[in-house]
Amino acid sequence: MSTVLITGCSSGFGLDTARYFLENGWSVIATMRKPDAALLPSSDQLRILPVDVSDKASIASAIEATGEIDALVNNAGVGWLSPFEGTSDENLRRIFETNTFGLMEMIRGVLPQMRARGAGVIVNVSSSVTLKPLPIASVYTASKAAVNAFTECLALELAPLGIRSHIVLPGQAPTTSFGKNAMSLMAQSSDTPEDYKDFVAQIMQAFREPSGKELTKPKSVVEAIWNAVTDSNSPLRIPAGKDAVALAG
Repeated sequence: MSTVLITGCSSGFGLDTARYFLENGWSVIATMRKPDAALLPSSDQLRILPVDVSDKASIASAIEATGEIDALVNNAGVGWLSPFEGTSDENLRRIFETNTFGLMEMIRGVLPQMRARGAGVIVNVSSSVTLKPLPIASVYTASKAAVNAFTECLALELAPLGIRSHIVLPGQAPTTSFGKNAMSLMAQSSDTPEDYKDFVAQIMQAFREPSGKELTKPKSVVEAIWNAVTDSNSPLRIPAGKDAVALAG
């Protein structure tokens, strides 16, 4: 039985992906900062482990406890919507620690065993914001664009070792808590200069009430992740959702 480790399984794409892999007969290691067994069905094929991807010790402890991992899905991430000038140094570093450096540390943790077996799959969940510039998303976009570039280079490094790497780029999915959390974090911040306030209010309203395009359904993202893991012919970059596909051209 194959085993997948998925980060960020407390909600959204991570939770749906964990359920999907379980339903399709995989052994699943679902990680979240605060484990909640009630989120997933009881199964002998499921383990729920505490992982904070911004904490190296947390990552090392979880990987040590997992055993053999056939696929790693780096889904954990934090959203952020704010003008760059209104993003404190603390928040800037927190975004990169979670979205970029934490992802790298997860990969660093599983590579030795994958390399020893000459097999493995790494799927990094990025974002369609890297396909088209958006206002008040500069820091978040930069953290995800770094993931894209890193994964593209990593794929070249690891292919000769029998390890595949892929990027899944979800579009805007209003049914998940991700965007709501990003807006909530921004609302708690008092760092944005007054000159930006009217512009930011307009953009935030557009995020809350998107129109003129078909947005991403979580199922599209889950299926993109599944295909990346299970299909050896999957492309390096996989847009997920009709709006992401449209942006990818």
